[in-house]
Amino acid sequence: MTTFASGTDTLTRNALTVLQPGFTGTTAPDWLLRRLGEGLASVGLFGRNIASPEQLAVLTAQLRAEREDVLVAIDEEGGDVTRLEVRTGSSFPGNHALGAVDDVALTEQVALELGRRLAACGVNLNWAPSADVNSNPANPVIGVRSFGADTHLVARHTAAYVTGLQAAGVAACTKHFPGHGDTAVDSHHALPRIDADLSVLQSRELVPFRAAIAAGSRAVMSAHILVPALDPDRPATLSRRILTGLLREELGYDGLIVTDGMEMQAIAATYGIERGSVLAIAAGADAICVGGGLADDDTVRRLRDALVSAVRSGELSEERLADAADRVRALAEWTAASAAARKAATVSPTNGLNGSNASNSPGGAGGTDGASGVRGTGVTGGANGTGGAGGPDGAVDVGLVAARRALTVTRSASYAPLTEAPYVAALTPVANIAVGDETPWGVAAELVRLLPGTETGSFTGEDAGSSALAAAGGRPLVAVVRDEHRHPWMAAALDTLLASRPDTVVVEMGVPQSAPRGALHIATHGAARVCGRAAAEIIAGA
Repeated sequence: MTTFASGTDTLTRNALTVLQPGFTGTTAPDWLLRRLGEGLASVGLFGRNIASPEQLAVLTAQLRAEREDVLVAIDEEGGDVTRLEVRTGSSFPGNHALGAVDDVALTEQVALELGRRLAACGVNLNWAPSADVNSNPANPVIGVRSFGADTHLVARHTAAYVTGLQAAGVAACTKHFPGHGDTAVDSHHALPRIDADLSVLQSRELVPFRAAIAAGSRAVMSAHILVPALDPDRPATLSRRILTGLLREELGYDGLIVTDGMEMQAIAATYGIERGSVLAIAAGADAICVGGGLADDDTVRRLRDALVSAVRSGELSEERLADAADRVRALAEWTAASAAARKAATVSPTNGLNGSNASNSPGGAGGTDGASGVRGTGVTGGANGTGGAGGPDGAVDVGLVAARRALTVTRSASYAPLTEAPYVAALTPVANIAVGDETPWGVAAELVRLLPGTETGSFTGEDAGSSALAAAGGRPLVAVVRDEHRHPWMAAALDTLLASRPDTVVVEMGVPQSAPRGALHIATHGAARVCGRAAAEIIAGA
């Protein structure tokens, strides 16, 4: 049952209802609970809010004690972008790996399992999946968050992901409309521009969003990008032509439209968050996402007051704000009904984040002999073996199955699995803000388990190659890279390593654009924990 503080007028309630703020800490602060009582309908969670599945379940219960139908949102893509497992790495390999496998049933199963884990902890809105077509290999912010560069592959996997996630009772929020894939600028830092003509946009960027809409995506997230073919003046988040004219009227979308984070520099540095929020609602957005950086009551108050003032001045129609608030409440009703319908089958939150809700799936321990790089098709290992995953019923976790199947492995004729502890040289780029630098990645942790005594170091810059060689000494060398094609220093470092040590094992954990090289080359199509585990199994012959 929705509760409101007495004496709060409808306009103010509606202004609060359209906000999706964040907060700091692992318990809800008093100001947030008070705002829920006054009309706030959504809360966004980030890695800073999550310590364990049990704690997360308690936190979401605390929120629902104040407002039963609250939307609890999270940015949980799996793969490189994880909040549930921000300190350990994800149990799911991410979109690019799923696209590499290209099994829509597997994608749906992964999304279903991820949705179950979210629902078990009380989360009912996921700001995922990314439906961006990664058509620009230099893209600094999408990359492995995309299913791939092929439009129709992205479309079918986006639809499968939406279907699986929502089957668990968690609303999908397909992003970043109208498509962030053909950008060379990260909208966290500046305003990207896509200069493709309308015919290209229709046949490339918009196709996955049409598929998501057909699959029933309950929410769509806008992109902070300028697309002159659609609107030469305003970025998509602030564009009535794009949000109302294109998304609502042309594509026929009737669900919730959510903005990307309003404190991102593409909006904050050009319009400001207050002005940007008013323009976004006027353009057709229904919910304002904020809180990744600005996570306090003052931000909520500022945005609430900006919306109220805009209505009172005539800049924003009261009807438009009311319509936006109604769409938020409609999604809250859907999630509440879904939760009630699934209550008896809800997975225990104690199991939720630890990979214990395993699912059977046809899958494989990736890799083949030779240079062809064909992916494997058979599951290896059991729950108690080195290739297993640890489900309570002995099943292999669907995330690990997917990670294994996603591997592309190229071996030299002389390569044999390592039998002694190697040195792992991680050639480490700066992480984009969406991924964050707090989430571990690589293969070292998994190789330590398989080959005790494994050591590792992180290297960057002009001297990375020589420094890594000196640190490795005479030990077997494993070089881990991430988007080698985007970082000249990384390619040069790898050249140095291979010139001195042609027996080097190379693991590419980003988008594999560069040609395979090394005695063993493994493309994981993502840097999630399970991607590292799958690669380590190949390296050690496990």
